[in-house]
Amino acid sequence: MIRDTSAQDRLIQVKPNPKKKLLWIGGAVAAVIALAFFLPGVTRLFSADSSVSASRLAFASVQRGPFVRDIAAEGQVVAAVSPTLYATYGGAVTLKVHAGDTVKKGQVLALIDSPELVNKLAQEQSNADAMQVDYLTAQITARTNQSQMQKAYDNAKIDEETAARDFDRYEKAYQLGGVPQMDVDKAKDTLNKAKIAFAHAQADLNLGNDTGTFTIKAKKLAHDRQVLLVQDLQRQVDNLNVRSPVDGQVGQLFIAERATVAKDAQLLSVIDLSALEVEVKVPESFARDLAVGMGGDISGNGNNWKGLVSAISPEVVNGEVAARVRFDGGTPKQLRQNQRLSVRILLDHRENILTVQRGSFVDESGGSYAYLVRDGIATKTPIRVGESSIDKVEILDGLKEGDNIVISGTDNFKGAQRVVISR
Repeated sequence: MIRDTSAQDRLIQVKPNPKKKLLWIGGAVAAVIALAFFLPGVTRLFSADSSVSASRLAFASVQRGPFVRDIAAEGQVVAAVSPTLYATYGGAVTLKVHAGDTVKKGQVLALIDSPELVNKLAQEQSNADAMQVDYLTAQITARTNQSQMQKAYDNAKIDEETAARDFDRYEKAYQLGGVPQMDVDKAKDTLNKAKIAFAHAQADLNLGNDTGTFTIKAKKLAHDRQVLLVQDLQRQVDNLNVRSPVDGQVGQLFIAERATVAKDAQLLSVIDLSALEVEVKVPESFARDLAVGMGGDISGNGNNWKGLVSAISPEVVNGEVAARVRFDGGTPKQLRQNQRLSVRILLDHRENILTVQRGSFVDESGGSYAYLVRDGIATKTPIRVGESSIDKVEILDGLKEGDNIVISGTDNFKGAQRVVISR
């Protein structure tokens, strides 16, 4: 029989350890404090739809102040007047200038050699001279015919008067018994013939005058028509001397020296450097508010000039509208064609307007909502926006001054109603 060790066991009294108790109490207090600190964040995390890091977002505060809508763009200097000269008639061209030469209005820039046109002018001028002779001859012929018919008229009138006197004399003599009745009848017949001859002479005179007038008029019209033809040909011959329409500078030469060209072929261009403008491309979204006469600023080469919108293209190309801004006042002398300049066009300026920095949230939401950030939570909030500028958006409703919103990166929220912004 094996004996156990129960006789050797004895009860030992354990004394309480104050240090260990303090450690347990401290741990409990720390747990309570940690729970109180992290409980709001944990609550927000579980109340939100998702969580996005702040490093992937951009924020801006809503502010009240001046609101300036403008367009800033790069443009290039172009000539307001830059005519291209064409050949008015085919022929060999002799250039009198070179590209870049300074020219005056009316100066001959090129000569077109066209013997065909020159010969045609000479022929038509000869025809005009011949028609002028015909016209003068018709006048002389009309006067001659009028003279002859006037003479016949005068003779017929005298014959009528003579026959009338003879008839009166024979009639008185017959009454006195001096002549027979036969002589009276003969005198009467002579008078009637004289009256008929006089009436015909008068009709011939009137008809001859009308005929002469019409003949002269026809010859004159034919001559005038030929003169107009000669004048037109003379104009064409004069235009063989290609002259500059403005004071300026020769731009581009489209042909080589002594080249033979057809009618209406491009010869060269002339740039009027006294009337320069700046051509800019304006985004379609701003073009609807752009109007002729709006003021702007033009800058470049360390200089600034005032400008005015002078023209706006009626069509949209690649989402842009071409506009031209002319210098308000004299054109600067140091500018050159196609030089790059910066242009700023003022569309609107108002004070005390609620605005926020422009961001992608306007395009992503269409300006119907924004994510308002409070206590680390971004809440989807309905808003209403107004006009937009290059860097600001007008806030009409839904936000107040001092509100902080997410202006970029909201595509990461995927339309969630509440999103935690993690650090």
